[in-house]
Amino acid sequence: MKPMFAGRNVSNLAQVVCAGALVNTLAGLALLTAATFSIIPAADAKTDKPIRIAAFGDSLSSGYGLRQSQAFPVQLQKELKARGHNVVVSNAGVAGDTTAAGLARLDWSIGDDVDAVILEFGANDALRGIDPKVTRQNMQKILAKLKARNIPVLLAGMRSPTNWGDTYAEDFDVIFPDLAKEHTLLFYPFFLEGVILNAKLNQDDGMHPNAKGVIEIVRQIMPSVEDLIAKVEAARAAKS
Repeated sequence: MKPMFAGRNVSNLAQVVCAGALVNTLAGLALLTAATFSIIPAADAKTDKPIRIAAFGDSLSSGYGLRQSQAFPVQLQKELKARGHNVVVSNAGVAGDTTAAGLARLDWSIGDDVDAVILEFGANDALRGIDPKVTRQNMQKILAKLKARNIPVLLAGMRSPTNWGDTYAEDFDVIFPDLAKEHTLLFYPFFLEGVILNAKLNQDDGMHPNAKGVIEIVRQIMPSVEDLIAKVEAARAAKS
């Protein structure tokens, strides 16, 4: 009697077994590959998208009298990146701007790619003695425009010099905390906190921060800016 699996039958069976094993192996690899990719999240274009912040203001934020590398937006971006934040901080400041000038150029200064704004105006209004009611109205309109575009704002407050008298200073100084409360804004009470009247931190004019002064401003405002970033991140997460 011939063996049951002799000759061609054994060969054919071996081919069938090998083919079956190959199919099972390939199927296993496919399942392993699928499992691997299911563990790794799909790439989200928004994950690597930087948060774009516009520093929208006057000479105090634009870097008047300084090299651009020393200006507030550049120094702020540098420090934020050192803290691990994926951000781009643009310089939307213009020296000499009043709140009226800022309102007039808002639409083209704040592009569609801007995720958040640090709003810094008022110093030139106070220096020129502009009626605080006018300053308040301009700031209201600026905030209304940004709100209509769903752009989160960190409002940086300003204070009046004393040369216009107590009444003027009182009427002016309450503008910013009032607006922050009314619009439920992130609020940094005074942009020049820790720098004003410190000769070592100001340029020779006594009004504009020098490079060291800018570093101090960045240090002081940093927690508020990180709150602003968290607000943008939360909004992105809600949309995804």
